Amino acid sequence: MGKDNAFREYARRITKVIFGLLEVFFHWLFAIVYGRNKESMPPIKDILLLESATSIALKIRNKKISSEQVLESFIERIEEINPVLNCVVADRFDEARREARAADDLIKSQTISEEVLAKEKPFLGVPFTTKDCIAVKGLIHSSGLVCRKDIKAEEDAIVIARLKRAGAIPIALTNVSELCMWWESANHVHGRTNNPYDTSRIVGGSSGGEGCAQASAASAFGVGSDIGGSIRMPAFFNGIFGHKPSPLTVPNDGQYPQPVTEEQNKFLGLGPMCRRAEDLLPILKVISNNNPSLKLDEAVNIKNIKFYYQDSDGGSNLISSVAPDIRELFIKIAQHLDKAYSIKANKVAFKRFIKSGPLWFANMKSPSGPMFAQQLTNLKGSINPYWELVKWVVGLSNHTFIGLATCLLEKGDCKYGDEKYRYLKEERDALRLELIDLLADDGVLLYPTHPTSAPYHNEPLIKPFNFAYTGLINVLKLPATAVPMGLDRHGLPIGIQVIANEGNDRLCLAVARELEKAFGGWIPPEVQA
Repeated sequence: MGKDNAFREYARRITKVIFGLLEVFFHWLFAIVYGRNKESMPPIKDILLLESATSIALKIRNKKISSEQVLESFIERIEEINPVLNCVVADRFDEARREARAADDLIKSQTISEEVLAKEKPFLGVPFTTKDCIAVKGLIHSSGLVCRKDIKAEEDAIVIARLKRAGAIPIALTNVSELCMWWESANHVHGRTNNPYDTSRIVGGSSGGEGCAQASAASAFGVGSDIGGSIRMPAFFNGIFGHKPSPLTVPNDGQYPQPVTEEQNKFLGLGPMCRRAEDLLPILKVISNNNPSLKLDEAVNIKNIKFYYQDSDGGSNLISSVAPDIRELFIKIAQHLDKAYSIKANKVAFKRFIKSGPLWFANMKSPSGPMFAQQLTNLKGSINPYWELVKWVVGLSNHTFIGLATCLLEKGDCKYGDEKYRYLKEERDALRLELIDLLADDGVLLYPTHPTSAPYHNEPLIKPFNFAYTGLINVLKLPATAVPMGLDRHGLPIGIQVIANEGNDRLCLAVARELEKAFGGWIPPEVQA
């Protein structure tokens, strides 16, 4: 037994070394392919775009600025950046202009006091964006799928309806990966989105267009969805804040594709994406209808939070090692907490984190489908992935390579209900209990959102399992907030995620505000003085 364990450890280390060498080679190769085609993003010239949504809403209510003025600033910004970044894929500017005028007229009429407006319509006149898989009435609802490119939403998703009731104005949709199942936002309907800090790099997925729009100040705030990191990875790659809420506290209705099992429905979460941490709580209040289980009105004192951190997954074979710049963040945070509050952050080592990838894949299995090949037809039959792959090689397929690869790999590994599936589900449940016991009602875990800063376009194909740092938290059914923590040595955003027990989202959000105060939060790609 001892020899077997030694051999397995030796094989694991050899695999890790080989994977590391391949990573270096392909990173160099993609740098040559994409690094030569960088474009400069237009600098931010309008200082209004630098403000939080909360601040903009306040200024609109007290008539320091008008909703129409704010809207035109964001429309101008979208038109300025989109030729370079390709993050916005549909708009409703004309309807938004009418709604902005109506908001200004309501404020001018003084029929409702400023205090009542602040309570009942906290985002009155504030423009926002969301991703092209969340229904906005009258706009495309394609989810990056060619056969849905002409489908328009007949009704708003519940989260959109709630934001409209709060006075917010949807102005545009942002790009996603095909069927929202990959961590680079590119598809054959709208093309590929570029990172505002370096256009040769990815924006993440599937809420990548939204992360890009927020980082480049194209709307006041956004809404994303997250079943494996689709809010938090784009937030990380684009240097903004993003929150995945506790399960079922925000309705998942109005998305395509819909979760196919009740488990998946609990893994999926819709949440806020924004440049300023102060916006996270009020947006979450609106889209959750101030869900009582979240206790969002309950004040949080940083001094009363217990902090734990783990700076890697323990060394998974086919997942990148955590970059030194990201590992250093945990030391910086620990030093800040000690100096500012005399809080000792405790380093932990959950050994099951090394199984993050297999845990996510197993727990996403469905007993009866539909399969991904069926999803790619908009549930009208099933594609032949082998034939589509032949067509892809000659540029004739309507599907992305990763979409076809997902079809081919979907039947691999474990099957729903088999011995390996049961084992991995038991491991998931055991890890969840470990975390619940550690975090209790007053603890947070700081953990990498991703092991590296934004890769070059298509580089995720070489390291597809790097999403496991976020995906694990979905299948553990815990809330988590991606927090930006500055730029790495390449000038790309980096950060961490803050994880709490189910229902304790308010702790994540309070820590996000504290880290923003201490370390600066979002850094605009470029501002013209």
